[in-house]
Amino acid sequence: MTKSLRLGIAGLGTVGVGVIKIIQKNLDLLSARAGKVIEITAVCAKSRTKDRNVNLSGYAWEDDSIKLARRNDVDVYVELMGGEDGPAKASVEAAIAAGKHVVTANKALLAHHGHVLASAAEVAGISLRFEAAVAGGIPIIKALTEGLAGNKIERIMGVMNGTCNYILTRMEDSGLPYSEIFEEANQLGFLEADPNLDVGGVDAAHKLVLLSSIAFGTQVNFSAAQLQGIGEISIDDITAAKGMGYRIKLLGLSQMTDKGLEQSMQPCLVPYNSPLGQLEGGTNMVVVEGDNIGQIVLRGAGAGEGPTASAVMGDVIDIARGISIPTFGIPAAQLTKAPAAQSTTPSAYYIRTSLRDAPGVLADIARGLGNSGVSIDRLRQQNHEGASAPILIVTHPTEPSNIDKALSAIAATGETTSEPIALKIVEV
Repeated sequence: MTKSLRLGIAGLGTVGVGVIKIIQKNLDLLSARAGKVIEITAVCAKSRTKDRNVNLSGYAWEDDSIKLARRNDVDVYVELMGGEDGPAKASVEAAIAAGKHVVTANKALLAHHGHVLASAAEVAGISLRFEAAVAGGIPIIKALTEGLAGNKIERIMGVMNGTCNYILTRMEDSGLPYSEIFEEANQLGFLEADPNLDVGGVDAAHKLVLLSSIAFGTQVNFSAAQLQGIGEISIDDITAAKGMGYRIKLLGLSQMTDKGLEQSMQPCLVPYNSPLGQLEGGTNMVVVEGDNIGQIVLRGAGAGEGPTASAVMGDVIDIARGISIPTFGIPAAQLTKAPAAQSTTPSAYYIRTSLRDAPGVLADIARGLGNSGVSIDRLRQQNHEGASAPILIVTHPTEPSNIDKALSAIAATGETTSEPIALKIVEV
């Protein structure tokens, strides 16, 4: 067996500890598969004294992640600290400049700086790998860059944030409102320090734009992604969707059109019996459609110590084997700047609002929808008390721009007692 591959690990949280456990437990198996002994030479974290339930005594300790990245006895810098800037970005840049391979689970870093870092890695002749940054243990990056390389990718969609999926399915199972399940998820430690990264769709959108770059050969452009979180979803929406044969999911959608690259992360209704509709709890799912393969579905744990650390080790073993693939599947210089485009694909929509309970109000709403090019497929008025009447509308397929006009028209009637919301119905 040839010489060892030496790792420096920055960040000893859940994933970093998971990587160490895998190496300590499966060293012989990993080395046989890699053709080299995989060893850890040094680590870095905020606290030396914290009990992490793993033996660190055999590794050198660095307090500074940049120094770790530059160590002579480190071949692969494994960045597991997180954050789009700060020490994560500075240390990855230092590792690349020092000619070290980089493996990271940092989706935010790559969503904002991926093209620049990929270009620098290629100039330095090293690998920058990030399987663990998207969908945890699901090998979606490898699938797109290798297994599906013979396909023109037509569409990517999926549920890419386990916390949001947990909240939505837990609301359905318990009948409890969003606010209570949000607090439950927070108490269980499911939410990021900034909860908007999860429930606002930011975390999932980071993942989506990375997949878009690989699938469509474009430069990563997070600012072009359309975001809508799950904070406005009520238990009434979830119950109504179920009654119509749907479930609400925070769904990522990406596709290239004649007008440019569409990238959206927003709550949508999907058929209850579809693979996406059957997805429970914190599980992730990515659906890829290609011109030769048709549709494939990848499902698995989207986070957690074992699954994410497993993805890190997949990248490490590829580097040990000498497998070298451009960060986003093709050389960074060939990645195009795709114009951002909003969807024009007609879809049915679910609309919820509350109206004044008075004669002629529904007729005003129907007129506003019709004048906007939106026709009603189904309308349901829920039981109510007092002067406000909740209504649910399902439209016939129409362009998103017509829905925007319709929402403005509904609000302009002055008859609403709550702001209308609209959710796309996606048939998958």
